Amino acid sequence: MNFRPRRSRWTDLAATSALLVALTAGATAPAFATAPAPAASQLPPLDESALRQAMAGLPNADVTGALARVSGKQVRWSGTSGVSDLGTGRPVSADSRFRIGSVSKVFTATVALQLVGEGRLDLNSTVQEHVPLLLPKGYPDVTVSQLLNHTSGLPAHGGTEIWGDGTTRWFTEHRLDGATPEQVIADGLTFPKEFLPGTAQQYNGLNTFVLGRVIEQVTGQTFAHEVQTRIARPLGLHHTYVAEADDPSLSGPHAHGYLTVTEPDGTARQVDVSEQSPWPWAEGGMISTAPELDRFITELFRGRLLRPAQQELLFTVPDVPNHRNKNCQGDHACFSMGLMSATLPNGVVIWGKTGSRPGYTSGMFATRDGSRHLVYSINPTGLMGAEFPYVLRIATAAFASGKSV
Repeated sequence: MNFRPRRSRWTDLAATSALLVALTAGATAPAFATAPAPAASQLPPLDESALRQAMAGLPNADVTGALARVSGKQVRWSGTSGVSDLGTGRPVSADSRFRIGSVSKVFTATVALQLVGEGRLDLNSTVQEHVPLLLPKGYPDVTVSQLLNHTSGLPAHGGTEIWGDGTTRWFTEHRLDGATPEQVIADGLTFPKEFLPGTAQQYNGLNTFVLGRVIEQVTGQTFAHEVQTRIARPLGLHHTYVAEADDPSLSGPHAHGYLTVTEPDGTARQVDVSEQSPWPWAEGGMISTAPELDRFITELFRGRLLRPAQQELLFTVPDVPNHRNKNCQGDHACFSMGLMSATLPNGVVIWGKTGSRPGYTSGMFATRDGSRHLVYSINPTGLMGAEFPYVLRIATAAFASGKSV
């Protein structure tokens, strides 16, 4: 049994942190329990030249390709840079399929909140009630709401042997190895809890693995089935899906993901890691495209997928401290039940999620009123975050460049 390298988890955390740092530079981190009602966002005009410049110069040693899509009120732009295949030099396509990593968490949260709205799942019910043997005997009660907003206190670590050594070499050698959700959860629970449930917030993928199992227990169906029937099919998302556990492929037109591996003699080679185990599952195992993620976040924010009470929870941040991570600026939480928030220097609040898998870094963000959305995907060749400057430039160009109107 093998897992993805530990560095992949921290890559996702760092992507979130870096995005927040850049976008909120000079702004005061919000300390609120409930987000304000939607209002017209005071966004600058879209600077298309800034977006093109944000992705210029690819491929290079750090990033092989990138794509971005911006849409919304009187706005529609998409662009690509670099190559999707180093062997052929084929350019990146605007509708390329890619691994969305932790953006998958938004789909998981949406399914859970739908079940809450249907009266089939209670936010105050516990993991112990739904999946009695999943957590150790005597473990503090962990509620569904605490899984959703990362206030469970579940361990945010994994064993060195299980998670690998964080190198590109390790991942390329083990990229087809898999693990079941139960194995991932059991590994995490070998570490002590971070804090008492409900007392703080720490972004943690283990919450979503547990939530996926709760969803399956409540519905009697697989998590993949629930995503397909509740979200993908109704929205016409034909290329958005939870990959089967034994299917490492990335089918159809896609940008290849590569990792640079350094040999003992110092020479470097690039390994195609487009095929890899999708074991992150409900936490990070989904595949999609920029147009389909754009449609998903558009319809989600419009209220098509959730009832009003649960829709409000998407934009409600718990009034608890941030615990030992840099995802949120300042000392306060910034994650709701499914999304993260950031306040731009011009006062505009954006909501969304970042995601990372080796070879792929992505994200989707929007203003709550839906006046502007951003979806991006970048193909980094390392696990240490060298692609983050591109993420920051793209996000800044999409939401914060130019003068407010």
